[in-house]
Amino acid sequence: MKKKILIIDDDEIFLEELKEIIESNGFIAVGVKDSLLAREVVKKENPDLILLDLKMPGKSGFQVADELKHATELSRRPIIAMSGFFTKTEHFLLMQLCGIQQCIKKPFLPAEMISLINLALQNRT
Repeated sequence: MKKKILIIDDDEIFLEELKEIIESNGFIAVGVKDSLLAREVVKKENPDLILLDLKMPGKSGFQVADELKHATELSRRPIIAMSGFFTKTEHFLLMQLCGIQQCIKKPFLPAEMISLINLALQNRT
């Protein structure tokens, strides 16, 4: 069965391009551009993995991840953060506190993202 990937990013063009990349690699991709709706979309779509932009209006990716971590029914999904501004080394502690497993810096190569997705799905507990 195909794994479902939820992408949360306020950049509509980037969101559509990333959906195409993910779907062309055998996954189901669902996108949401409004961080304020993220929790409800996660509940509705029940994704296997979440790709989350860290810098968004409304709620930051850190806030969304923390909210998901504290919602018992949503807390076990791997989250890969995406950012053009933050790096894993700079925000390692905050990412851990929010439940973010990985961070990839934009722009990234499609193969890098697919590798991270596959690794996170393999390591999912």
